[in-house]
Amino acid sequence: MPAPESNTLPAIIAGPILRKLEPGRLLIWLVATERLPMVLTLQRSQGDQAIEIVPEGPACRVFPVGARAYVHLLDIRLEDPLPVDTLIEYDLAWRCAGEQHNLATALPHLLHPGRTRASLMIASSNRTLLHGSCRKPHYPCGDGLVRADAWLAERLDDPAQRPAWLMMSGDQVYVDDVAGPMLHAVHQLIDRLGLFDESLEGATVADSQALYRSEHSYYRREELLPDIQLNMPLRERFFGGARKPVFTSANAHNHLMSFAEMLAMYLLSWSPLPWRLLDLQSPDLPAEQAATYAREKVAIEGFVEGLPQSARLMAHMPSLMIFDDHDITDDWNLTADWEQTAYGHPFSRRIIGNALLAYLLCQAWGNDPDQLREPLNTLGELLAAAADGGWLEAEQQDACIGQVLYCQCWGYEVAGTPHMLVLDTRTRRWRNGSRPGHPSGLMDWEALSEMQQMLLDKPAVVIVSAAPMFGVKLIEGIQKLFTLAGKPLLVDAENWMAHRGAASVMLNIFRHSRTPGNFVVLSGDVHYSFAYDVTIRDQVSGRRPHIWQITSSGLKNTFPDTLLDWFDRLNRWLYAPWSPLNWLTKRRHMRVTPRDPDRAKAGERLWNGSGIGLVRLDEQGRPTDVTQLDARGFDVQFVLRK
Repeated sequence: MPAPESNTLPAIIAGPILRKLEPGRLLIWLVATERLPMVLTLQRSQGDQAIEIVPEGPACRVFPVGARAYVHLLDIRLEDPLPVDTLIEYDLAWRCAGEQHNLATALPHLLHPGRTRASLMIASSNRTLLHGSCRKPHYPCGDGLVRADAWLAERLDDPAQRPAWLMMSGDQVYVDDVAGPMLHAVHQLIDRLGLFDESLEGATVADSQALYRSEHSYYRREELLPDIQLNMPLRERFFGGARKPVFTSANAHNHLMSFAEMLAMYLLSWSPLPWRLLDLQSPDLPAEQAATYAREKVAIEGFVEGLPQSARLMAHMPSLMIFDDHDITDDWNLTADWEQTAYGHPFSRRIIGNALLAYLLCQAWGNDPDQLREPLNTLGELLAAAADGGWLEAEQQDACIGQVLYCQCWGYEVAGTPHMLVLDTRTRRWRNGSRPGHPSGLMDWEALSEMQQMLLDKPAVVIVSAAPMFGVKLIEGIQKLFTLAGKPLLVDAENWMAHRGAASVMLNIFRHSRTPGNFVVLSGDVHYSFAYDVTIRDQVSGRRPHIWQITSSGLKNTFPDTLLDWFDRLNRWLYAPWSPLNWLTKRRHMRVTPRDPDRAKAGERLWNGSGIGLVRLDEQGRPTDVTQLDARGFDVQFVLRK
């Protein structure tokens, strides 16, 4: 990457990103280097009257996060609702340094060739969806968001083709698995924007500035933990690098820690503009680490090349988001033992809390700001108090973290046809009281009961669950074996069937007489893609709800090719319809019919390739098209074998 293009900070450093859009309400996220009074212009077509709106009032909030960084949360209410299924051009204008600017002059990368404005559409239904997860910047593969931007560009003027939502179902950022060049960029951006500092209780460094200057800051962050025997479990479980022979090895040695680092990661993951201010020449590192840095730098430069397109996609498509573990930390809340270890120490609790605060500000707000009003207000008070001195007050920060750690407001609903239910499968877990080292259920009884109430009397529903509800039986079996051996952390033993109570309640919800007859479950997490048609055979009621498990993963991540081929082949052999092993699973009263990727070469049912999923549903909420838009530039259809 060349030397910085400019020493001048742009007015807008990231965004605008369209979040939840409704006919009478628009949510827009952006980050600027100052408080920007803006004007939003909306216009249906060239002949129509343009509407100008000044985003102001208590619903439009500006959060200072540094001396030269302000998160703008624009919550715009409209007196006259906008039409649905109609393309609407929009623009943002602001005055900076005595000059007038808009998207075309300041952020031309957000506009398609020949266009002077961006565009949006508010869909009348939830029947067409883009969905994906797991976007790791330094993974050496294409970016699904770049692929989605190219796909949308070919259909830009056709509202019937536009998806209702870009559903991002977890691991939008990797704060726990960070390349050395990305960490170097994070530190430079913190300095350029003057992001707030903080003290760090329980670490071997006193504060964030000492953290950034530490000789252990690159590739050795686990050494910043207190060097006492009491905290060896923390060292092993939180910073881990726990070896994972079944899947991939975790690399937590550059784990982000401070609130400023978390925020900088979002800006660098979503916008090309910060990168123009940075120089990625390697810091002084030992030879082995310098070689790793050089290798990772190539992958990061490839990621940065695609950022203008991914930013353009998010400026044209309304997006919904939910966390998974890497947004916070690997294996987040996997077991009751993990929770006791991680939350029982002030430093690891602070790291997790900082990631959750950044998630609140950068992701969660745009899903449903009304149910997050209280934690946002508390965070606003913390940031406002830091604006004068540039430091977060420790006691106030810990109180804010305590609020978000126990918040039960991360999951949400999206009204429409079909109804959408986005699940929080991370913070309301069904803990294994008798065996705290075994995996917790992904949702506890109370959360599952609330989920059931939300489903009652709906004809059809789309459920977004980060982890697949119906996964690959062989892989789930391997995870169970490692759990029985007391090593669930080695294989990410996180699936719906891993906890007997949660699995039983979830299956009973599907059988309930007043829950929908058609369920579509959208998932990610696993770094490969597949689609199953599932029918539950209820021998008592005779009811047979239809479920479609559709998994798209990852946006920028894949599974080891050879290993996945073997898993795929063995799964087909060991769990064929006639296999007695099926009676040992919790799915023995189901008929599971895999869909085949039409580009499979040897009967594979698992597709391994970065990209993004596209799903189209009929009026009854049944899939008519299940496609993976592969980042390599082609489409993969998942079809039922005839």
